[in-house]
Amino acid sequence: MMGVYQGLQLDPAILKQYIRNSDSPKEKRYYYAIMAARSLLIVAFAILFIGGLSQIFGQENSPMAVVLFCWMLSIRFVNFEYCVRESLVTLAVVLLILLVAPTLALMAPPIPLFVLHGVAFFALLTITSQRPELGNGGLCGFSYVYLTGNPVQGEVLLQRAGLALVGYAICALILVKKHRQAHTQVRFHHVVRRFSLTSLTNLWQVRMALGVSLVLTLGSVLQVQRFIWMGFACASLLSQYPYSHDTRTRVWQRMVGVLAGSGAYFLLYLVLPEALHPMMGPLGGVCLGFCTDYRYKTAMNCFGALMMGTAIHGVQDAVVLRIVDTLLGVLLGMVFAWVFHHLVTVRVLPRQETKTA
Repeated sequence: MMGVYQGLQLDPAILKQYIRNSDSPKEKRYYYAIMAARSLLIVAFAILFIGGLSQIFGQENSPMAVVLFCWMLSIRFVNFEYCVRESLVTLAVVLLILLVAPTLALMAPPIPLFVLHGVAFFALLTITSQRPELGNGGLCGFSYVYLTGNPVQGEVLLQRAGLALVGYAICALILVKKHRQAHTQVRFHHVVRRFSLTSLTNLWQVRMALGVSLVLTLGSVLQVQRFIWMGFACASLLSQYPYSHDTRTRVWQRMVGVLAGSGAYFLLYLVLPEALHPMMGPLGGVCLGFCTDYRYKTAMNCFGALMMGTAIHGVQDAVVLRIVDTLLGVLLGMVFAWVFHHLVTVRVLPRQETKTA
């Protein structure tokens, strides 16, 4: 059997594979225990990390602390696919975009707002997601949408800038330690030079940037409550890789997950004593550590989102908003993916790639 520390570094999908391949009940219990310990440690660390930084830089900046926590976990395993020196510059640009774009979006009228979202989000995807299958695109989508829905101004923005600097220092240290020997001969200009709309990766970047920007703009202009939940749903749909015009499976999985998660949250909220309500978000986080199926991950993610939504709208309205906004987001994303495919993809991709897509 592997060591505890080694097991804690593994994804739940890999741990479950070890469980399936094991013939010994003792080994199965051992790997389940590692999975449980891993999940509990991540949630405990998240509470300490996010809570501590929020105390220092203000509760209004807790969304930035959440984003930094996610990037910190991701960057241990996934880099930007070019040399570490230029990767450090990229990391700074990523945090600058995430810091400035949400605030600029507050002041932009509809058409400039769409352009702002499109340029900012496309830049994030281009500089970080050379291999979308590794998940950087999904992380960029979550980060951009979440901070767009939680913008700040004035003194709080300055505090958020200070938090971003702290986050940069932490993530930069991890990046250097884990990836300084990777891709030493690759420069960012190599990435720029090979950009082409005949590449499925680059086409995926363009589609995701345009689709998410459109949904965020519509949600903001139409003043949809919690429109970031529309953005999350659309980003999740369009972040699926390999690139495909058929999003029906992901739409179905997203809606099933949101319905199940929202229903479970609502029932638990009614059953549990009020003193335990603040524990429902962490409970979802712990359960998430056991999930490998997209539907179950979506369901467990509802707990944290609804806990915050309940504080603003009340539990019933928050659950309704979660379901309705998700439905709007996936429908808009599905329609956009279909239109994009027929107006753009079939015109720029070689015939055989279009068929396989």
